Amino acid sequence: MEERNLLRHPSCVVALGLLSLVGITAAAEARITSVVVTTKTSPAFGGSMFGSVGQYEQLDGTASGEIDPKDPLNAVIQDIELAPRNSRGMVEYSMDISILKPINTKLGNHTILYDVVNRGNKSSPSLNIGVMAMTPQGDGFLEAEGYTLVWSGWEGDITTGIKINLPVAKNKNGSEISGNVRAEYILGAPANTVDVTAQPAYAAVSTSNAGATLTMRVHQNDPKVAIDNSQWAFADCSTVSFPGTPSTTKVCLNGGFDSNHIYELVYTAKNPTVAGIGFATALARTRFLRGGNGNHGPGKNESTAGPAPTNPLDSSVDYAIIYGSSQSGRWIRTFLELGFNEGSDHDRVFEGAIPHKASNRGAFNVRFAQPTRLSGTEHTEKQFPGQESPQSWGDTYDPIARIFAGQLDRCRKSDTCPKITPTETDTEYWQALMALNTTDANGKRDFDIPSNVRIYHFAGTQHGGGDPLNQPPTVLPTPPNNCQLPVNSNPFIPAQRALLVALQQWITHGKEPPPSLYPTLSRGSLVPVGQIHIPYIPAVNFTLAGLYAQRFHLDRGPDFDERDVSGVMDEPPVAGHAYAALAPQIDAADGNDIDGLRNTNMQVPLGTYSGWNIRKAGFSEGDSCDLTGAFIPFFKTQAERLAAGDPRLSLQERYPTHAAYVAKVTAAANQLVQQRLLLQQDANTIISQANAAAVP
Repeated sequence: MEERNLLRHPSCVVALGLLSLVGITAAAEARITSVVVTTKTSPAFGGSMFGSVGQYEQLDGTASGEIDPKDPLNAVIQDIELAPRNSRGMVEYSMDISILKPINTKLGNHTILYDVVNRGNKSSPSLNIGVMAMTPQGDGFLEAEGYTLVWSGWEGDITTGIKINLPVAKNKNGSEISGNVRAEYILGAPANTVDVTAQPAYAAVSTSNAGATLTMRVHQNDPKVAIDNSQWAFADCSTVSFPGTPSTTKVCLNGGFDSNHIYELVYTAKNPTVAGIGFATALARTRFLRGGNGNHGPGKNESTAGPAPTNPLDSSVDYAIIYGSSQSGRWIRTFLELGFNEGSDHDRVFEGAIPHKASNRGAFNVRFAQPTRLSGTEHTEKQFPGQESPQSWGDTYDPIARIFAGQLDRCRKSDTCPKITPTETDTEYWQALMALNTTDANGKRDFDIPSNVRIYHFAGTQHGGGDPLNQPPTVLPTPPNNCQLPVNSNPFIPAQRALLVALQQWITHGKEPPPSLYPTLSRGSLVPVGQIHIPYIPAVNFTLAGLYAQRFHLDRGPDFDERDVSGVMDEPPVAGHAYAALAPQIDAADGNDIDGLRNTNMQVPLGTYSGWNIRKAGFSEGDSCDLTGAFIPFFKTQAERLAAGDPRLSLQERYPTHAAYVAKVTAAANQLVQQRLLLQQDANTIISQANAAAVP
């Protein structure tokens, strides 16, 4: 890795007090200038008690802060030098904040669980089983464990939820910055107008579409068919027929957009935000809540010279874990790769990290960043940033990109790496390049995994869902509107809860977690997609290989830093050489994964569970349903399966009696508990569901 990339460590940019203004007395870097708590709910959840921890309370509000653009440690933040400055020469921003904590913090487990919001939404509550089916707190697992849950805004291209207000970069002469931006639109239903600023958040420089291009194609890899500029306009046609009312934030198509095409717009946009500032808010606020930079007790705020009251968490917090799911998990990977886990005192800010369902990074620190975009599936937004090398945690060489690096280079150099437990579903292998985390670009060898990393593949699961109470094992979900097969109901949250407990024990007591569980080349459990053959798929007009998101190296121009997924991109990118297409191998009889963390549904299956699904007619038929998996249930009787041509054994052939089925589930659950891959309370739930299930 180039020396400049190894040494660009961002500084701490915000220290967050919930109830007051707090200044930082270390080197000039960043500080909070105001905090307003708008709502305090005490007790929360209607006064519910959570074991020995007791009641919780919630604080919500906003915080404003500033960052020093001249500090060399901030150079990693794209366009920070072009952000407007206040009278002190600082760059300002503001963000939403939220904390859910034990009323008596001393009764908690002394650990912050910093939940990186996903498109403004809180993700960690999903670890409380039954949140959707029962109550807002579900079974209260996180609260009973004693975590202090922390959220703050980081994403500037959203309008709802927990968000951040970011500064807009300007040219050095004060004029607007403009540049090419690419947007992709895939609709679930026909519409005559799409919103340019929904994704991305950047208005066009004018209502003239001269120089802009709008194309359409049915499948991701089809040639892009240009739509004549006379047939579309930067306009709103929702109430006025084409060419509509001129607008720099909407696009209108004569005849309307349909659900069977991918529409791609390349246009000149203006006013990029300094999106990378969002990383620094998590770092410094967590340091403050842990008492970093001398923020316990009274002090002075540098901007107001007013008093700085005590941290509301007192001295009760000893550890911090950062958690993020999907988009926010990719954000964590980028956060670590850019070196943000090193505080201003060169301390480690988070001892633990859980990037969940996040096998790559994202466009979080580029000019005209579009954080809400995927980093590419087989069908949707396939060429958006995030898939760049390095994909691996340790140092590896990518001969296609000609990069030797790893995502932990910066924190290894500063000795600030956390203990990391990435958790992945089948979907990440089929749609999001997971194999490149552990194998080389050509699919010839397995990588060594750093000692501070444990990787867990939740075998036979899909990207969404995961709660066993919301989708009981014998309930057959209805296929989504755009997919041919029922949704995969195999839950991963029970395993994720057990791994969270194991991670905290690893951090606090040095107790090693369960060994990594993921498919490998050496065991023959990670194979080329062409070697995977599902025994029975009741779908039409598709190929299994066609559902895989084949990756190609993408050239984004000379001003783009591939290692950091930072810089200024040329649009659209130019595709180069292909990478190996590898996915988990399945057993020939049932079509289920043979490796990874195999839960009770994998060991005692009721059907085939996959991380992919298939689009149906009218929705680019035959392409992947993006982040949705499939469940192909076993037939109940031998006669039914033979009539359908299904070679998989029926339920009655597998489980002659209900008691036989329950006994197998019970044995599998108990073994997982012994392996610390399932908590006893969740094993009890799974066994109870098996007893209630109509099997065979």
